[in-house]
Amino acid sequence: MSIRLRRMTTADSEETIAWITRQYGFDGAEVRWWVEHLHFNWAMSVKAIDGDGGTVGLLNMSDYRIEEESESIAVERPELLARLNAMRYIAVFSFIVAEGYRHVTPLSHEMLKEIWGELEEGYDFVFVPVMHRLTTHDFWKRRGAVEFYRDEMTVYYMIPLSGRARGIGESF
Repeated sequence: MSIRLRRMTTADSEETIAWITRQYGFDGAEVRWWVEHLHFNWAMSVKAIDGDGGTVGLLNMSDYRIEEESESIAVERPELLARLNAMRYIAVFSFIVAEGYRHVTPLSHEMLKEIWGELEEGYDFVFVPVMHRLTTHDFWKRRGAVEFYRDEMTVYYMIPLSGRARGIGESF
């Protein structure tokens, strides 16, 4: 498997919009707004490219806040939100691996590994929102994700990276 990983830039916006729209069935205009306004961290995002130059995976990271994903947490659990927002975190906005590379290659692991050292050095936790209908809940739990909140559409996980975050994670 000849896969090359590279960090993404804003030049990858259009491809990101197309992939997210196609994968999740969202409205393209809405996805465009998200990509343009929800603080994508392109330098921490990873693109996987096959030997023919085709994209086979996108890991899009974002600096958006938990309350931008879930408005209800601020009303239902304001103390938890305040504790989480007091820490430094980054969000997995979208993680898509092409069908032929899912479950049969270590590509998803390799893409995460590409940024893992920087995550551990610079953040207390990784914020991972996962819609109920998706099948990636166990994938994230195997990587240490702990559920901290849920609403009607999404389960909200954190992957604790610092002792401070692990302490909060143990209190859910």
